[in-house]
Amino acid sequence: MSKPIYKTVLLKLSGEAMMGHQDHGIEAEMCASLARQIKEVMSLGVRVALVVGGGNIFRGQVASKAFGLDRSVADYMGMLATVLNGLALQNALEKIDVPSRVMSAIAMQSVAEPYIRRRALRHLEKGRVAIFVAGTGNPYFTTDTAAALRAAEINADVILKATKVDGVYSADPMKDKSAKKFESLPFIDVLKNNLKVMDSTAISMCMDNNLPIIVFDLLKEGNIKRVILGEKIGTLVH
Repeated sequence: MSKPIYKTVLLKLSGEAMMGHQDHGIEAEMCASLARQIKEVMSLGVRVALVVGGGNIFRGQVASKAFGLDRSVADYMGMLATVLNGLALQNALEKIDVPSRVMSAIAMQSVAEPYIRRRALRHLEKGRVAIFVAGTGNPYFTTDTAAALRAAEINADVILKATKVDGVYSADPMKDKSAKKFESLPFIDVLKNNLKVMDSTAISMCMDNNLPIIVFDLLKEGNIKRVILGEKIGTLVH
């Protein structure tokens, strides 16, 4: 197929995806690879929005338990980590002449626009990449939930969840060699079996809004375009 099957997509990037082959922080080559792939799909006329996590820098829920931080404080710290990732992605995109806007759920006018739904839609109409950072702006909600919320708000056709594995498995394929990969899964099975696709709040929101999710391997360059052109890679959750 040479034509995209989706017009508007929301790409959900975990903080771990930003690490590339490192064990912490932001890998410049991963940012550059993502920027190239996004430019490629935008050339097909696809509107692209991003939600990025912050686990490569700071993970609120883990830090709350490990260091005794109040959960709300830890989550706000995690939200700030997503802003760092968003700015890194914006820099990589604009180096190759892809216009983008970082939109934050927490007000910080010097580095990002406030998230306003109508403004986000306008950016997408103008051919800009909208990078949504700081989650939902509320503690106790993950960036998975932020991705489901923003995707519904911008009327996205699909959420593309980019990970370091090539789909959803019945168990961790790194630990269990007998783990079975699913090509397709109903939302209700993800919830019943507690499969780690996204958190239950995000899955429920996608189910309520009939918003499909495709989980695929980010480390293989070109996969974003393959998914958008309709190739059967990864796992479809619907």
